[in-house]
Amino acid sequence: MKELVEMIAKALVDNPDQVVVTEVEGEQTTVLELRVAQSDLGKVIGKQGRTARAIRTLLGACGMKLRKRFMLEILE
Repeated sequence: MKELVEMIAKALVDNPDQVVVTEVEGEQTTVLELRVAQSDLGKVIGKQGRTARAIRTLLGACGMKLRKRFMLEILE
């Protein structure tokens, strides 16, 4: 899942070398923390959060298949 989020984010931003995805395992959920360059933050979030919502939807669908819960946090 970490690789999926990283691949999507790198395709969206202008500075793909500054994309960092950190995976934090919890008891029931796995939190994926996404860090991008400050100038690319708007590209990852999208208009009215549509791009971020789409990435979260993909994580939810993949999580159903793996029987795990995934959360995406976009950090500045």
